[in-house]
Amino acid sequence: MEALRKNHNRLISLKQAKRILIVLVFIFSFNLLLFPASAMADQIVEESNLSQEQKDLIKSTEYLIKDAEEEPIFINQLPESKNLKVRESSYRVITAYNSEVGQTDGSPCITANGFNVCKHGIEDTVAANFLSFGTKVKIPELFGERVFIVRDRMNTRFSDRVDVWLLNRADAIKLGVKYVKVEVLK
Repeated sequence: MEALRKNHNRLISLKQAKRILIVLVFIFSFNLLLFPASAMADQIVEESNLSQEQKDLIKSTEYLIKDAEEEPIFINQLPESKNLKVRESSYRVITAYNSEVGQTDGSPCITANGFNVCKHGIEDTVAANFLSFGTKVKIPELFGERVFIVRDRMNTRFSDRVDVWLLNRADAIKLGVKYVKVEVLK
């Protein structure tokens, strides 16, 4: 009877806690074994036969530059489009995703309109359910003058959100969830 009184206030039993711990260890091991590419990317670039100029170009397109407040400012390798006019603007929730099976469907590199973002390799694709394919948008607070093209869709429950495709998972995590102005271009 004394043992029941001691264990009465526990939220989960020891057996359940052991099961949860085993599942967490399995998930952690699975993640380390199957997704080491992001951790090894720098090593592969350094060991390759590329010239120093090519290595610098790769690194400049992969990483973020941070300002004093630690907010990410993304490098834009695309030409600025100053001749496009803003059709409308509104504040939207902005998130990011990568070409990983856990974040997409069974063909992670192919967008909803059939575009291969992995082969293209430039971070200029967004998913938005409220805009038609091919619509050009800017997110000036996060990406400056960079122009994105709507090429993908999201789960239907995200009817009012913009999801930016990024090459690196770490960059997507750093971006997080933001509420910023999105400009739809003509």
